[in-house]
Amino acid sequence: MKVSIQGEKGCFHEVAARQYFNYDKIEIVPCSTFDHTIGSVLAGEADYAVMAIENARSGSILQNYTLIRESGMKMLGEHNLRIIQNLMALPGQTIDSIHEVRSHPIALAQCMDFLKKYPSWTLMESDDTAGSAKQVSENKLKGIAAIASSEAARIYGLKIIAPGIETYKQNYTRFLVVGPEERGNKKGNKVSICFSTGHKPGSLAKVLVKLAEMEINLSKIQSVPRLNGEWQYMFYCDLELPKDTNSDVIKRVLRDHTSDLEILGVYYKGDMLYES
Repeated sequence: MKVSIQGEKGCFHEVAARQYFNYDKIEIVPCSTFDHTIGSVLAGEADYAVMAIENARSGSILQNYTLIRESGMKMLGEHNLRIIQNLMALPGQTIDSIHEVRSHPIALAQCMDFLKKYPSWTLMESDDTAGSAKQVSENKLKGIAAIASSEAARIYGLKIIAPGIETYKQNYTRFLVVGPEERGNKKGNKVSICFSTGHKPGSLAKVLVKLAEMEINLSKIQSVPRLNGEWQYMFYCDLELPKDTNSDVIKRVLRDHTSDLEILGVYYKGDMLYES
């Protein structure tokens, strides 16, 4: 089984993919962008894609909602990963040796309380946490550290000189497993939908009332502009279902109060797991 991810080997996308699918039973297909991650599945180069959709500190990755919907593929599962950020460098380096730190801008932001203790350090943004570790390793960059997962340190032969430097210990990222609809579950306790509403007062409220009447828990709602010049929005919602409720019921109840209603995926709610 091949699973495409955004980032280099050792990134948190790979950690999430291996935990979800079982560590030793998948081949990772690294991709430079989320577009490429989706495209690799559409092109038959991978069976599934694993994509970050939300971080507890940084919020939603809006572009990925649109990418998934426009691809025609479905959300088949989710995985919540507790993110542990580590400062790593070449073996023999110490905190006192470091003058520059490289990582993805979100990772740098997640570790800012730690980084503020070293105001002389230069912070360099990169495209990927694991990619930063790879650069330090392959180019033998002394005095330069990376912030990445412990798996990245292992893969690229770096020494973790400061573990667990993230500011908030409940720092988690939610990942979605995406693939062709025929490979997905027909059952689940969670459904993701998208829709638009009329540009009238109370339009969205009517939808929310209908969900409440069905005793459906709205665990997330996100609006994304439709980019049609008319200030219209698509609403993306995650719904936690009571027993004996399915996506067909949701479509039947909401169709008269929405337009462009689409079921993006039916899957089982992910548990909280730790990066290791």
